[in-house]
Amino acid sequence: MSSHSGKDKSEVGLEALSDRLRKTLTHDEEGGGDNVNKPDFRELDLGSPVSPLRTRTGGGLTATTATTTSSSSSSSGSVSGRASAGPNANVPRKSDSNPNSHSGELSVESSPSTARNFTPGYTRSPSRATHQSIFSGSGSVNSPPANVLPTGNICPSGRVLRTGMASRSTKHDVLGSGSGNYGHGSIMRGGLVSKPVSDGGGSSYSRGLMVGGEPGKRTGACSSNDPEELKRMGNEHYKKGHFAEALTLYEKAIAISPNNATYHFNRAAALMGLKRLVEAVKECEEAIRLDPGYVRAHHRLGSLFLSLGQVENARKHICFPGHQVDSIELQKLQLVEKHLSRCTDARRLGDWRSALREVDAAILSGADASPQLCACRAEALLKLHQVDDAFTALSNIPKSDPLTALHSSAKIFGMLSEVYTSFVRSQVELSRGRFDSALTAIENAGKMDPHNVEISKLLNNVRLVCRARARGNDLFKAERFTEACSAYEEGLRLDPSNSVLYCNRAACWFKLGQWERSVNDCNQALRIQPSYMKALLRRAASNSKLERWSEAVRDYEILRRELPDDNEVAESLFHAQVALKKSRGEDVHNMKFGGEVESVSGLEQFRAAISSSGASVVHFKTGSNAQCKQISPFLDTLCSRYPSINFLKVDIEESPAIAHAENVRIVPTFKIYRNGSRVKEMVCPSPEVLESSVRHYSI
Repeated sequence: MSSHSGKDKSEVGLEALSDRLRKTLTHDEEGGGDNVNKPDFRELDLGSPVSPLRTRTGGGLTATTATTTSSSSSSSGSVSGRASAGPNANVPRKSDSNPNSHSGELSVESSPSTARNFTPGYTRSPSRATHQSIFSGSGSVNSPPANVLPTGNICPSGRVLRTGMASRSTKHDVLGSGSGNYGHGSIMRGGLVSKPVSDGGGSSYSRGLMVGGEPGKRTGACSSNDPEELKRMGNEHYKKGHFAEALTLYEKAIAISPNNATYHFNRAAALMGLKRLVEAVKECEEAIRLDPGYVRAHHRLGSLFLSLGQVENARKHICFPGHQVDSIELQKLQLVEKHLSRCTDARRLGDWRSALREVDAAILSGADASPQLCACRAEALLKLHQVDDAFTALSNIPKSDPLTALHSSAKIFGMLSEVYTSFVRSQVELSRGRFDSALTAIENAGKMDPHNVEISKLLNNVRLVCRARARGNDLFKAERFTEACSAYEEGLRLDPSNSVLYCNRAACWFKLGQWERSVNDCNQALRIQPSYMKALLRRAASNSKLERWSEAVRDYEILRRELPDDNEVAESLFHAQVALKKSRGEDVHNMKFGGEVESVSGLEQFRAAISSSGASVVHFKTGSNAQCKQISPFLDTLCSRYPSINFLKVDIEESPAIAHAENVRIVPTFKIYRNGSRVKEMVCPSPEVLESSVRHYSI
């Protein structure tokens, strides 16, 4: 020791030390004062009862270094060590020092492997230095090496307690309500744990085990600061199929270490599990940007492009130069290319059945997530006059496909991929009578690909059809029905598959009294779009005018099932049924439309009611029965839905004679009568069974 003004004070503190400790703590001093042999409070942790000291020799200097930097005590006089003084200081973590290391990467084909295993309960310091792990849960801590001295506590006098003095009691320390040994931090009197303090560098670190400032609670696992641990946890979730949880953990790892290609590769796998393929493409491309030779990322990106139907981009990555090609993926690629080529030829020739067959084969061969192939399927179905099926196929395609933002040059059938989707959408919307939506879709396509001949032709055609339809509507409102027919006909010349224009022209024929022509146009509209309710209603009305009662009843019954609460349809059906019965010579003089459920109490009244023309439904009930109370409102609904049927109700407690005559012992019981004879009996039926029977006997 050199002699300085602080020598006396330092020697007082060293007199009580053993020779071994004296050698360990001796410095060559350049300054004096009270700080001789007292390290700064932020440089050495002597307050942790488990933190080992490491000695470094060389150049005449012996220094003590703490192996952990996460926390230290405050008022008890403990201090933290400087990690940079250790032999392993400033050693970067694996995830940072080698961002292209792919340990722990995930495979979609097989369960992801975990590159690094961490024992639960261990925590890792956020420091970049390599150090020993400190156990933060219950159980025993790691024993320090034999040549390393454990830290003691500094007494107010400046003395350092000997090893044996640090814990004279064999009783475990208790943190809050938990028990067991502890890691960093000092326990203050009263059971409190010291609060986080600043390290002087703008950040803070914990000197105790606290959560939200509450003593007695442990901090969460330090995996939030360790990207490798986050990756490991993400891999575990991925293997269990918890893709959303895995994604969150991979994103946290990326936030800490954004230049690690493996983390982006694993995030792509989680996104694939969540069916977010376009985002997965971005992640694979980012992994390749960080590591251009990342073979597995190339293969995964190739598989993604193949699934999305982009065969040219898929080939670049599946057949990555200098590496063995996956034979299965290559075979899938070749099959998709073959079927796409055949589909292109069939589409050019207008052979839509062959085009539909080939596009379905391409989807089954591997391009099962391609928006463009789904659009091609919708176009083929539309050309085959299957509008409803085409609309269903198109509905499965996201309206906004961000893939073109990444690969705007990707093409299909000679036009940009996203443009083709809008091209087909315009045609489908036009056929369903959504003229404004159709015009918007094709105008957007024209802006994106203004030089494409096919798009320009459709854009001009849609504009002319919309104009013809608007002119026809104006003429119809002005009751100039003949001129309106001509306007709609002009639109049909431009778009022969437009069911709405057929239905509009049918309305004109109906107004002109040409009901046969109206039926024909409705037939054309329904052939293209079978679920077109307005066309069905106009055909039923036209058939009624032509006194084709059987056809009218058939159409009105379909409408009644589709529109059960439409009173106009119900009344039209009733009158058509009455007319049909009358044409067959049946008695219809007592038939009435609608009404309420009629209450019957006398036997003679009951027999007269069930003998009326048409069908009668009788509800046998009691006022106290819970099932009867539950189904009674539904009977009122059936009464309005099926106005051609008489609905009656009989309380068997108030009318025992009727119950005895009809042999009713259980309620609720429903019986259906036709012309006085029972044709159906149901005991405690469900609403569905009851309505099915009522519908059957309403014909």
